[in-house]
Amino acid sequence: MPTSSPHLLTSFELHDLPLKNRVILAPMTRARAGKERIPNEIMAEYYAQRASAGLVITEATTISEQANGWNESPGIYTDEMVEGWRTVVDRVHQAGGTIFLQLWHTGRASHSSFHNGDLPVAPSAIPIDGDSIHTPKGKEDYEVPRALETDEIPGIVADYRAAAARAKEAGFDGVEIHSANGYLLDEFLQSKTNHREDRYGGSIEKRFQMLKEVVEAVLEELPAHRVGVRFAPNGAFNDMGSPDYREQFTYAAQQLDAYGLAYLHVMDGLAFGFHELGEPMTLAEFRAVFSGPLMGNCGYDQTSAEAAIESGDADLIAIGRPYISNPDLVERYANDWPLAPDAEMEDWYTPGGAKGYTDFPTYTEQG
Repeated sequence: MPTSSPHLLTSFELHDLPLKNRVILAPMTRARAGKERIPNEIMAEYYAQRASAGLVITEATTISEQANGWNESPGIYTDEMVEGWRTVVDRVHQAGGTIFLQLWHTGRASHSSFHNGDLPVAPSAIPIDGDSIHTPKGKEDYEVPRALETDEIPGIVADYRAAAARAKEAGFDGVEIHSANGYLLDEFLQSKTNHREDRYGGSIEKRFQMLKEVVEAVLEELPAHRVGVRFAPNGAFNDMGSPDYREQFTYAAQQLDAYGLAYLHVMDGLAFGFHELGEPMTLAEFRAVFSGPLMGNCGYDQTSAEAAIESGDADLIAIGRPYISNPDLVERYANDWPLAPDAEMEDWYTPGGAKGYTDFPTYTEQG
């Protein structure tokens, strides 16, 4: 065990799941599932290459057609998608890995071009103030979303439950509920995007209601210790950031603590941008109100990840961009080998191909 990462590279008992180390493959959208959104062999290869992570978290995966909002991202709402994911899961398991599926609804961060002309849905009719969105028709401006009717919300909650059941059918070890980065559940949680006056908005407690119902629905299909939740309290991605962010996310973490979840995944770093509405929330703040395993994320490198584990602020650290060009990231950390240069951004989302996806050599393959 190298002296540079004696804590990061130790094993961890994630409830009943033994993890080989505390390095987590962060969920990253890579847009390789094709127009039918069915996971495929090249995706299986990508995840298997990175199976030495303590835990693999898949890219965000949509729970329904309504949830779509990214070109060629995968889904989990048809039998064909389940079969595609089963191939991925089997390859990761064969490589000795553990894998969770991230459940996603894009909410207002979508466009009518994904929905045969129907507007994207959101808690309230508040559009993203930002750059254009890539749609099946090319770049288009964001639209004012349609506010969901109260009686529509149970149907979306049911979609999350069905997606969890399909994830279990595909063989996943667990799921992560994506409630971050300005997508639907984050939109319900935050006062900037939730101006509702029904049971799903109007107060900190009511804004948590949607996530609460989704968590409880997913727990009808999977045990709590196989379900994680992801937050981004500091993030500005997708035009987010609410004045009462600290109170809202503290309350939400307190409420989630009662369920005995697998972990709370907090994007505490500022690499995705910071809303600058106060001091950034820290892992220590979440540690004070959430007693289960805590995962940090966003901008970590080997040194800062080791420090977070050593200090006790985090149990696990999710690594994103360095994992794109370093499929053997854990081995590089373990042997103090240098990292490969970051992948070119133009290759991150290249549809279909291996370039910038599965063509990165390991350190030993580089010779």
